[in-house]
Amino acid sequence: MRKIVLSGLLLLVVLACKEKETVDPLEEQSTEVQGIVYEEYTGVEPTKPEETEVYEPVPPTVDPFGKNGAPSDAVVLFDGSSFDGWMMVNDSSEVSWILNTDGSMSVKDRTGDIMTKQHFGDVQLHIEWSSPAEVEREGQNRANSGVFLQGLYEVQVLDNNDNDTYVNGQVASIYKQHIPLAMASVPSGEWNTYDIIYRAPEFNEGGNKTRSATITVLHNGVLVQDHAEIKGTTPYIGWPKNPPHGKGPIRLQDHGDNSRVSFRNIWVRELQ
Repeated sequence: MRKIVLSGLLLLVVLACKEKETVDPLEEQSTEVQGIVYEEYTGVEPTKPEETEVYEPVPPTVDPFGKNGAPSDAVVLFDGSSFDGWMMVNDSSEVSWILNTDGSMSVKDRTGDIMTKQHFGDVQLHIEWSSPAEVEREGQNRANSGVFLQGLYEVQVLDNNDNDTYVNGQVASIYKQHIPLAMASVPSGEWNTYDIIYRAPEFNEGGNKTRSATITVLHNGVLVQDHAEIKGTTPYIGWPKNPPHGKGPIRLQDHGDNSRVSFRNIWVRELQ
């Protein structure tokens, strides 16, 4: 009799375990919201799958490899054929940088920065750059340039290969504000890529900043800036400043020290 009772108990345990295994693990998750309350998920919980299905708005279709290899909804800023979309920063004149036969452009020393004629706010920006294969100088004087969002906020361009400098001014830093998460440069003379997601700052009617800009940067596919807060302008000397502004140009720097930096394949997608 005792053996029969033990056997029965063992069978019940096995059956209970099997029943437990067949329970959908999602059904066991608590539906109670902890901490953050999302208004769209309050009230009476839906009991049918179609009650949580959404069909509008339909996202636009984008060809990821459109004209010049840029997405079909991108604005191509430089395709190697001309400087038509650019001008000098100092006097808005025609660009005096060097247009190369390989579809790139190079900084012409001590001529000044260039910027796009078109102005932008929130963007996805793709840009490729290279430093010379023939290494000259060191520190901040080796292949130094910069990519400025809205003409004000700099992502540093620098040849850091075997070339130490202050880390908040090294390649892929947000200049003087954010150290990159990694140094992901290719060998000197090869082409680097920056893929940048930028959200512009916001200002109220009184000119006070109400939301900081943020920036995410992938350097050669490696995440080096992760939704970093831009605290203001990125000056060489002094604290960041926050002058109120609207949309602004993409600006490329002439560092003025025979940097010999080149750029190619520049396009931007405006974000909503």
